Amino acid sequence: METRKLYYEDAFLRSFEATVLSCEESKGGFAVVLDATAFYPEGGGQPCDFGVLGGAAVKDVREKGGIITHTCDKSLAVGDTVHGEIDWARRFDHMQQHSGEHIVSGMLCSAYHCDNVGFHMGADKVVIDYNADIPWEGVLAIEAKANQYLWENHPFCETWYEGAALEAVEYRSKKPLEGAVRITEFPDADRCACCGTHVALSGQVGLLKFIGHQKFRDGVRLELLCGKRALDYLALNQQQNQAVAQALSVKVGKTFEAVQRVQNELLSVKQGYAALQEQSFAAIAEKYDGCGDTVLFHEKMDSDSVRRLCDMVAARCGGRCAVFAGEDGAYTYAVIHAGQDIRDFIKQMNAALNGRGGGRDGFAQGSVSCSAEEISQYFGGVQ
Repeated sequence: METRKLYYEDAFLRSFEATVLSCEESKGGFAVVLDATAFYPEGGGQPCDFGVLGGAAVKDVREKGGIITHTCDKSLAVGDTVHGEIDWARRFDHMQQHSGEHIVSGMLCSAYHCDNVGFHMGADKVVIDYNADIPWEGVLAIEAKANQYLWENHPFCETWYEGAALEAVEYRSKKPLEGAVRITEFPDADRCACCGTHVALSGQVGLLKFIGHQKFRDGVRLELLCGKRALDYLALNQQQNQAVAQALSVKVGKTFEAVQRVQNELLSVKQGYAALQEQSFAAIAEKYDGCGDTVLFHEKMDSDSVRRLCDMVAARCGGRCAVFAGEDGAYTYAVIHAGQDIRDFIKQMNAALNGRGGGRDGFAQGSVSCSAEEISQYFGGVQ
């Protein structure tokens, strides 16, 4: 006997009474089947409901062949009438996300003559794939149109069709469907075959906001937030923008220009630093003119600076150059010996100095965890 699906009769039903038809120990707990349930099973891109059933925590809900199985953390007695309570905050969040996705997908697919070819409702965002190259400006235009639709508070409706009646109805679907099919509709926005739960009025979605747009296969992948998720996201962004504005002593609406100004100032400082560093490296390299194999230490620098210093010294010393930058216990290194194969040398050095790294064509770069004295002893004394 198929489980009676109370969530289709009333998506806003938060508690119910039902009879336990079976309860068997299973992987992860106890598999409980009821004669009726308000717990939505995972499906159609929508996660399952959580909650409590007869005092047992419901950790998973699945449907197979019309029978819905609840995975509970406790055993329930067959034949007992039990009270169920769904986690309403989780359910309503899913209803907001799913309904918002329907509305924007209906509008996007109509505007760009495409299909929704992927849908996943994650814990933090909804991800939707479309098989058309929709520009970000177009996405934002649909976002504005969809929010207006929410505020107009249109009703949600659903109808079951099959056979000739189903063939006569136009609706969005990823594949041909047979048998009794549930067609859900937000009038003038979307008509779609769907098994999920939805709000009763579009206004209950509250708000929707696209937060991601990237190329995906022959179309785009969009990231969407609806309801409380969208509100929380915008509130966080406002708080962050306010903090940036205060730190840069500008108005909230001027933070981007202020950040660009700081970036340009930082670039100028970096360019000046690089010029001074280049002069310093040239002076150091001059001291090792014709010295042959050379090992030298320097204060901590980024790996690119270590490489450039090593390159300049190697060009003057006429032999192998090894530069170690950092302090005891943590050094970044670069080794250059033009025209020589130094792979075996680097392998042996890494083993002796607790290092990691490598390279080819006479150049190697990496790090070691040892003291300056250990490095000096390995190379036979600093030159």
